[in-house]
Amino acid sequence: MLVVVLGGGDSPEREVSLRSAKAVADAARAAGFEVVELDPRDGLAALDKLPKSTVVLPILHGAGGEDGTLQAELQKRGLPYMGADSRSSKACFDKWQTRQALTKAGLPMPEGVFVTAETYAAQPLAKRPHVLKVNRGGSSIGTLIVRDPAKVDARQVQAVFELDKQAILEELIEGTEITVPVLDQTALTPIEIRPPEGGEFDYENKYSGVTAELCPPESVSEAVQKQAMKLAERVHKVMGCRHLSRTDLMIDSGGHSFILEINTIPGLTAQSLFPKSAAVAGLDMPKLVARFIAMVKRDYHL
Repeated sequence: MLVVVLGGGDSPEREVSLRSAKAVADAARAAGFEVVELDPRDGLAALDKLPKSTVVLPILHGAGGEDGTLQAELQKRGLPYMGADSRSSKACFDKWQTRQALTKAGLPMPEGVFVTAETYAAQPLAKRPHVLKVNRGGSSIGTLIVRDPAKVDARQVQAVFELDKQAILEELIEGTEITVPVLDQTALTPIEIRPPEGGEFDYENKYSGVTAELCPPESVSEAVQKQAMKLAERVHKVMGCRHLSRTDLMIDSGGHSFILEINTIPGLTAQSLFPKSAAVAGLDMPKLVARFIAMVKRDYHL
């Protein structure tokens, strides 16, 4: 069976996507599959020549790869692929749309409002410790954590709105950040994310190896972990995801969980969180990728 791994693309997360795609392609080969690697930045003409029995693994992060655009192209061509469909991908990539769906379902999220560069400063939430993050984006790109509103850096705020004219302003939940992968509707072991002393879990610290990633978490009780796993499964279901997702949460000092966002194509590099949790479940990368392929074959009756 031919497996096509799509990686790269044109988003700000291109480099991470290339690393994820290489890890997935290497694992698929190690699992015994014939693999072809393609970069959508080179165009989609190559997709037109693929047999309809091809399994496509879109390992793309950010706009153009995780926002439903590519998924719509794959659907138009009738190609079996891993991950959320175009409608679900689009909804999950839009943080405001995600927030509306999850709050309607009664799931716990930090207080938050939709803002633009013109409306941000006037919001009452902007006068309290808060997080400002682009409405459409991921990998911690375009996320600004403001602990002291009196010292907010106007240049950093401007940088957020240069990435996206629309943003989400959320109250800052202090506590322990965890992430919960979901594989085929079932949550895997949560991972505690512990940034370096005095640092944040930003793009640089996420991929530099200086952030501690503890699986299972050390600072979160087993009861709260189980609650977080149930929440991640509910988020996965409410947002109409399939095959895989990863939900990020904050646990406050009282043990209450708050959903931050969902990722429909989480990072799959050697440093990424999803593979780390899968390994605890006994799935090394070749086994994990084989599961991805098996799920696609099952759902498309290949």
